[in-house]
Formats: sequence, structure tokens, C-alpha cells
Amino acid sequence: MTNYCKYLPINPEDEAWGLTILNAGYTHIPKATIYPSKDHPSNYYFTWKNGRILHEYQIIYITQGEGVFESEHCKLRQVEEGSIILLFPNERHRYKPSEKTGWHEYWIGLKGPVMENIITNGFFSINSPIIDIGLKDPLFNLFTDIVEKTKSEKPGYQPAISGAAVHLLGTLFAEIKQASFSGEDNIQAIVDRARFLLRDHMNQHITPEDIAKELQVGYSWFRKAFKKYTGMAPNQYLIQLKIQQSKELLLIPDNSVKSVAYLLNFESIPYFSKLFKIKTGLTPQDYRNNGLKKYGT
Repeated sequence: MTNYCKYLPINPEDEAWGLTILNAGYTHIPKATIYPSKDHPSNYYFTWKNGRILHEYQIIYITQGEGVFESEHCKLRQVEEGSIILLFPNERHRYKPSEKTGWHEYWIGLKGPVMENIITNGFFSINSPIIDIGLKDPLFNLFTDIVEKTKSEKPGYQPAISGAAVHLLGTLFAEIKQASFSGEDNIQAIVDRARFLLRDHMNQHITPEDIAKELQVGYSWFRKAFKKYTGMAPNQYLIQLKIQQSKELLLIPDNSVKSVAYLLNFESIPYFSKLFKIKTGLTPQDYRNNGLKKYGT
């Protein structure tokens, strides 16, 4: 494994994209080796004694070996093979591979409003910077794809690798969510069945209580399990389904607002109109008029 490190220039167009990759690379640290090496860039160099503060986010994937990590918000803890280390800006931290094993690390440094939004909305926490995700081909492939694109710096490469970084973060978050249900196959089966029933009966009078009864589980347990798994309560999930379906139906010329409200079993036309505007920012009639005009019907 030949070490590689690239620090990337950023232009105004790249910054306007909302997320930029500042650096990327991979390093093989043999066992019983000084870390970081003396040829590490001076503005990123640190020692275990003093640690380091960055002004960017970094995502580091340890694909072989083990070591330790510590930061202001995280006590000293073990880093295993298959761990992701998330470094946060303005947070003093330090980490190093074990002298007995060394390690292989892949990383990207990034910044921008997209990343800030992800962190602000709690998808990842400064209190949990170590994620034991295991060795996952999709994650590894995204890291290597980003690194390979930095080698040539072809026109438009920044948005391309920034998109890959968002994909990487989304894949990482999905893995975390799915791992939280490990050993709970019955919950997945119940939620999958519930989602099917909600879709299949969305134009009929059906309630989450009816779904729980059909699945032969208690409603309180069902509601909590469904929300934990999908991020939405069953009733909100049903409403989202109806709104999405109503958007398609409203663009059919023969359908009126009244007929769509009736088809999807909304309790009244005013209720449908109010709910539709809350979810989309437009009344059903305005949405219909705009859509039909756009498509020339």
C-alpha cells in the first residue's frame, strides 16, 4: 500500500456548491512506527502529548489494525478495525495506532453549509466521534472513489467528490440506524407489513390503531416501534403517503380538488386543503393550476 495525500485548492464555484473536500488520502502505518510521521504536513501535524485542533471536519476509516482516540467530548477509548473516526472543527483531539498492530487509514477533510446542516440536525454527534461500523464495501468504495478523483483533478471533480461524500455520510447513517435494530427482526417484519397495509389502504378509512390490531400487537408498542424505525409516527406516515398521492392525482386534468379529497378519503375538502398547504406551501388548487399550466394541459 503506497501512501497518498492530496490537499485541494478551492475556488468560489466549489464553495457555492455547499460542500467542499479539502483533502483526501490513505496511509499505511506499520507497527512500532512514530505517528504521525515526520513528513506529515506541518499545519496538520500533532503529537500525542499536545493533540490538535482542526478548522474542518474529517472522516477517517480504519480498515486494518487498532489504536486509541481521545477528544474534549470523548474520553479515551479503543479504536478497532472497521471504526470510523469523526473529527469536528475547533475540538481538541488526539489519536494513534497501536504499536503492536499499526493501522491502515483512509480519510477526507471537508467543510461547508451542507455538513453544518447535517451536524446541526443531529445526524452525528460530537459526543460520539467513534462509530464501530465494521468493514463495509460500500463505504470503502466511496472513500477510494473520492481519493481516485482527487488524483487527476478533472473539471468539475469537486462537486463530484462532494456528492460522493454526502453519499458516504448517508450510507454511514443508514448503517448506524440499521445496526440499532440488530437482533430485532420481528420489528422490521412488523414495520414492513404496516407500511404495506398503510399504502394498500390509504384511500380507505384506516387508522394506526386498526393496523396494530391487524398485526396483533399493542398500539402503544406499535406506535413507538414504527416511529423508531421510520422516523415518523404511523399517522404522519399515512398523511405523507396521501399528500404524495394527491400531488399526482391533482395533475390529472379530469380530477378536481374535491374528487381527489374524496378518492383519498380525507375527512373534508377544507381539511385536505389546509393539510396540503402545510405540507407543500400551496393550496391544492394552486398546485393543480401551476402543474397543468406547466405541462400545457
